[in-house]
Amino acid sequence: MPVNYVSVEEGMADDGLRMVVVSGVPSPWGEAAKGIFHIKGLEWRAVRLAYDDDDLKKWTRRNLSGPIAFYGDDPPRSGWAEILMLAERLAPTPSLLPSDPLERALMVGLSHEILGEEGLLWLRRLQAVDWGLNGQEGGFAPPVAKYLSQKYGYTEGRGDEISIRITALLTLLSDRLEAQQAAGSAFYFGDQLSALDIYSAAAMALFAPLPDKDCPLPPPVRAAFETTDDATRAALKPILLTHRDKMYGEFLETPLCL
Repeated sequence: MPVNYVSVEEGMADDGLRMVVVSGVPSPWGEAAKGIFHIKGLEWRAVRLAYDDDDLKKWTRRNLSGPIAFYGDDPPRSGWAEILMLAERLAPTPSLLPSDPLERALMVGLSHEILGEEGLLWLRRLQAVDWGLNGQEGGFAPPVAKYLSQKYGYTEGRGDEISIRITALLTLLSDRLEAQQAAGSAFYFGDQLSALDIYSAAAMALFAPLPDKDCPLPPPVRAAFETTDDATRAALKPILLTHRDKMYGEFLETPLCL
């Protein structure tokens, strides 16, 4: 379903479900939230994220770096878990949380390792900062890298540590999928889609974006997203991309509406 952006004024006046989202790139946080709303059949309105919009900043009262969901007079929700729980409340079926408490706790923990602070995507962003500040191919432009280094807690000399951590997290995810595959499942938990399946699929955009027919990107942006070091490339096992393709082929919308 196409994403039709409304103005900040329209978004502020609405009392239904609406979400501030980044446009133009497949931000995994935003694409995952869109996917959750789609699977649950929730209608929502999109407000384009604008860093220089003072009204938007005042309305959200949040650091504009990812999706922010609003519903009625509820407080704004900007964290991945907050947005998921809002969607679960508004549309309990189908649930995207395992019913078993232990598996639910594990799903939340693994989701944090993808989307949370110092998680896979946070570190992937810092990797591009590190490359940009050190003149390596695939990094952010130096002015952008300098700005993001302060925003996301980068310190000089973290490059090797970041790469090791990214490799470990990709391996954690692929090991889980391989174990599930051996048990006869294509999902992270049991035989049922969970939010973690959506998060994992969306996360691949920062390592291997969907092809142009499904995710049209300017060549420089695509090249930057696809740039990896040897260790990351080795850890990006085919099962992660096979899983991504299944999620977008059977559950999530394509082409992406950016």
